[in-house]
This record gives sequence, C-alpha cells and structure tokens, in this order.
Amino acid sequence: MGKLAKLREALEANNLDALLVTSPVNRQYITGFTGTAGAVIIGRNSARFLTDFRYIEQAQEQAEGFQVIEHKQPIEKEIRDQLKDMAVSRIGFEKNHVTFSQYEIYKQVFEAELVPVGGLIEEIRLVKDNRELEIMKQAARIADEAFEHIQRYIKPGVKEIEVSNELEFFMRKQGAVSSSFDIIVASGKRSALPHGVASEKEIQSGELITLDYGAFYQGYCSDITRTLAVGEVSDQLMAIYNTVLNAQQRGLDGIKPGVTCKEADALTRDYIKENGYGDYFGHSTGHGLGMEVHEGPALSMRSERRLEAGMVVTVEPGIYVPGVGGCRIEDDIVITDTGMERLTHASKELITL
Repeated sequence: MGKLAKLREALEANNLDALLVTSPVNRQYITGFTGTAGAVIIGRNSARFLTDFRYIEQAQEQAEGFQVIEHKQPIEKEIRDQLKDMAVSRIGFEKNHVTFSQYEIYKQVFEAELVPVGGLIEEIRLVKDNRELEIMKQAARIADEAFEHIQRYIKPGVKEIEVSNELEFFMRKQGAVSSSFDIIVASGKRSALPHGVASEKEIQSGELITLDYGAFYQGYCSDITRTLAVGEVSDQLMAIYNTVLNAQQRGLDGIKPGVTCKEADALTRDYIKENGYGDYFGHSTGHGLGMEVHEGPALSMRSERRLEAGMVVTVEPGIYVPGVGGCRIEDDIVITDTGMERLTHASKELITL
C-alpha cells in the first residue's frame, strides 16, 4: 500500500476530511518535494500541493500525483479557498509542528473545523520501503568509510574540533550533504559526556575517544558511534569498553520482529547493570532513524511498541564515569522478517592508535 493510501486510512480512522501538512520533513516524505516552501492538503480523494512561483516547476517535477497550485495571496487564504473547493469540513493539522501563533491565524482564516492531530505521517515513516533502505545503506557506507579515514588523522596533539571538521569534510566528499547532526568528539575525561560535542581540547595519549557522527545523504541519516584508544589506556577504561561492546552485541543478537522496545532496551541495560555500571548508563539503548536522526521507535524502558520488519533503529549502549571517561558503541540496523541486518559495519574491536 502506498503512502497516500495509508494516510487516507488514517484520515478515515480519525474522522477527518483532510490533513494539512506543513512540517518540512513530512512534506518531503509524502510528496518527494525537496524545496523549502509549500503546504500540502491531502483529502479523501485529492492531494494538492500549494507553493509560490519560485517552486512551481520543481514541485511539478517532484510531487508526483499531486495537483500543484501557485498561491499568489497569503498561503493561509489559499488553503482556505482550496478547502472550500474540496468541501472539507474537518481539517487535521500537525499539532506538533504548528506554533500557537500560526494556529491563531488558521482559526481566524479557515472556515473548516480545525482538529489537532499528531503522528499520522510519522507512523507511516516508521517502516522503510526498499528505496529508503537503499539510500540509508549508502549513508551508512559513507559513515563506515569516514571511520576508516579518521583513524589515519587522529594523533596526540590534534584537537577534537579538528577531528570533527575532518569527518565532516570527508563525508561531504563522499556525497553527503552534511553530517546528520553536530559531530561528537569526546576524548579523555570528556568521553564521560554522552553528548560531548567537539571542543578545542587536544587529544592526549592514554585516552579513549568517542566519535559519534553520521552522514546526511539524499534526505536520510546514518548515525554511528565508535570509541578508539590513543596509546595504552588503563585497565578501568578497558573494562568499560569491553562491557559496552558485550552489551551492544547482546542487543544485536536479541533484537528481532515482535520484541518490544522495552525488551530491546533491557538486552543491553541488564548486562551493564550486572557488571556494576548500571548507574552510568542513563540514556535509552537506541532510537529510530530515517529522514531525521531521532525519530520513532525509541528503544526505551518506557516503550511497549513492538518492532516490525522495515523499522530502522540504532543500538547504542554506553557507560559514562565522571572524572574517568566513557565509551559508547552504536550501529544502525534494520529489522528483518527473521531478525535484523546491520547497516553499519565498521570494526568494533578496540583500535589503538
């Protein structure tokens, strides 16, 4: 079943005549349009794309199956007129993406009843089709190649920010539009910071370095974390690394369709607790991945959602000991009919530079 057909089923289930899509990510997902301006109205029997003169030609090429309409008046008034033409009485709007001030404009201009809804398109985005998976495999390949490249660059005296910039430049040369998010390079005691964005700190011998980055490629993200050693590290840091590595492998081995996100989270969390580091693992085991670097489903101790074939998630346990250091190891995987398939393949054995 296609995206529009799935969305129309959701309209019926929510007693809506149409959905107004204004989120840039959801707009691109449902239409294929990569520009930066436009609104989408999807009704029970028609689908319309509204944009200004700058994007008419692009929208006609990309938004296949949509009636493309140029708005020459404020877009809210054009939406109102289109809703009248479509005989829409109840229009859903994306409550998670519309500001209160924008809602007030809608309320003033629209004649149809406004119904706040959330997650209709995000729910469809949870399961990737073959085209999406092929793109995500390429995004993961770029991240893998970047890991091989950066090993030749890191040495004592190099700054974290320089490593971050080198990763960014390399991924762009391989075809990425950008990194998927602000690159994390955290060395020494800073590796105990789960989101230690690259700083001016110089890397020193005897430290672990956590690299968390991804490639944004053709509208989709990859997200990989690897931890490296520069010179010989302490027995305590080695124990932390090996505990995370074993926990992550337990997660990969146990994840399959039908497993709940809570159960997937427990696969790594329980092992880390058993080895005495439970207080130092504070985030979820993983998250969904796709057009955004963080989307559903979340491999969280609070989620009862069951994993399904076609979902792409990360598996990324970590241990972070303040004043000592930390480690995280992360792979991107797609749930298959019988288990899972790794999208990222960079080595996870501790590499000493």
